[in-house]
Amino acid sequence: MRMSKLFVQTLREFPSDAEVISHKLLVRAGYIRKLTNGVYNYLPLMWRVLKKIENIVREEMDNAGAQELLMPFVQPAELWHESGRWDVYGKELMRLKDRHNREMCLGPTHEEVITSIGREGIRSYKQLPVNLYQIQSKFRDEIRPRFGLLRGREFIMKDAYSFDADEQGLDKSYEIMAKAYNKIFERCGLETKMVQSDSGAIGGSVSHEFMVLVNEEAENNAGENDVFYCTKCGYSANSNHAVSILNPVETDGKFETAQIVDTPNVHSIEGLAEFLKVPQSVICKCLIYVIDGKYVAALIRGDRTVEETKLMNAFQGNDIRIARNDEIDEIMQASGFNAIAGFIGPKGLKNVEIIADETVKELKNFVIGINQTDKHLIGANWGIDVELPQKTEDIRLVEENDKCVDCGAPLKVTKGIEVGNIFKLGTKYSKAMNATFTDKDGQEKPFIMGCYGIGISRTAAAAVERHHDEYGIKWPLAIAPYTVIIVPVSDQDETQMKVAEDIYQKLLDAKIEVILDDRQERAGVKLKDADLIGIPYRITVGKTIQDNLVEFKERATNNTITITPEEAVKRILAL
Repeated sequence: MRMSKLFVQTLREFPSDAEVISHKLLVRAGYIRKLTNGVYNYLPLMWRVLKKIENIVREEMDNAGAQELLMPFVQPAELWHESGRWDVYGKELMRLKDRHNREMCLGPTHEEVITSIGREGIRSYKQLPVNLYQIQSKFRDEIRPRFGLLRGREFIMKDAYSFDADEQGLDKSYEIMAKAYNKIFERCGLETKMVQSDSGAIGGSVSHEFMVLVNEEAENNAGENDVFYCTKCGYSANSNHAVSILNPVETDGKFETAQIVDTPNVHSIEGLAEFLKVPQSVICKCLIYVIDGKYVAALIRGDRTVEETKLMNAFQGNDIRIARNDEIDEIMQASGFNAIAGFIGPKGLKNVEIIADETVKELKNFVIGINQTDKHLIGANWGIDVELPQKTEDIRLVEENDKCVDCGAPLKVTKGIEVGNIFKLGTKYSKAMNATFTDKDGQEKPFIMGCYGIGISRTAAAAVERHHDEYGIKWPLAIAPYTVIIVPVSDQDETQMKVAEDIYQKLLDAKIEVILDDRQERAGVKLKDADLIGIPYRITVGKTIQDNLVEFKERATNNTITITPEEAVKRILAL
């Protein structure tokens, strides 16, 4: 491809609305252009990258025994009603009606469609196992799309679904997919960590995410998730699923008697601990949340933080947020109190479900709110001054240096970008949608299913997050849009242009993906564009051609050497 013909427009400045480096570089280097909020045009360079990733995914999925198909992007509401997700999926589901007033949606995922395919096409255990996958666009109406391709509304995804006769079969399918994913991301030039995770709206009993770990010290890094991991035994989990053993702290307030004390204008745990001269760990804080429209009071030790996904899952919810002040006022009025946030306690609350984190069980002679503004109860004990809620679960956020549940070593934390996930769905969809097969004993049984997703466009953006410098992108060779770019320093120098054309033709004849920058531009512009676009290798033909030498640069390391044109061609062919 000649640069003069390549449809690419690089920008001198980063786009003003871009927050993370992948978004900034992909726009500036001419890979993507915004169409509307959360929706992007994939320009020719980007499309080549995406096709490279797709081909790697397709090869490894095929090697793993999966079969490719293509399902409709628009889905009928009837299937979603069958699964029970139409009313609970959330506002991310883009709903619409056709001219016959039939409800439809734009597919954010395809569990319902694939389950309908399975129940119509798989009748006997003899046909199992089956793994079907597709690569296509999805749409989720994110409330705040951001980070470019990392959190858009429309995106390209590979999703696969396995059908098995029993749990043992699912275990095997799950393991096969995990191994295939490791190969896929390794081939894409991405180091990933497989971590335990929450199943979210997809559902299922077990799930793992494949995270690209980012450099936390890098400016504007796009790490969306905290990943807790153990360097000793290999345990790793997303923060919404991570568990730990707590380090010893003081949990006995050592107050001699239980009594109500004045705590004027003390609205925070930090302020309360300082006012009472006690550690935060002997305070039981009460936080009011709204889960699917219902009020929930969460009790947790004062020095710990509620992990909202865990809390939501404890009530099998789909949406969670902290309660507003007016909603707290409503609760107080219904319960006969007049307290404001900061002084709330569980005792006497009406129309509120109460849950306690496991951290509060060991509290003795502790501090707790009593629904009276500017007052707290000190020296409280469970079963005497306040009742421990019957619903007690792990709803806390793990913190760095908590102990690993598997080996007791301190946990570390880093940021990660999710590029893939795998779920053990079990019978969540097959039971709801009556998708069954006949087993070897002639009995009708629901399929045991698994779900396996890879964000194709997210993987491309994650590669940029991991591989870039101050000059631009450093594409891994396997997914780069082109392998090599040839830059003649002066388009007016006949010798330089002749050598550049000769190298270009030899690489084309060898089926190498190559760009010749034949533009009538200054050398500095061409060299900067080459670095910005991120082509893995650059051959620069300049004044040294008089000595039959060209400059050969590796973009990944920025190392350059001076060699003959023939040696440059041989190096590229050897790659």
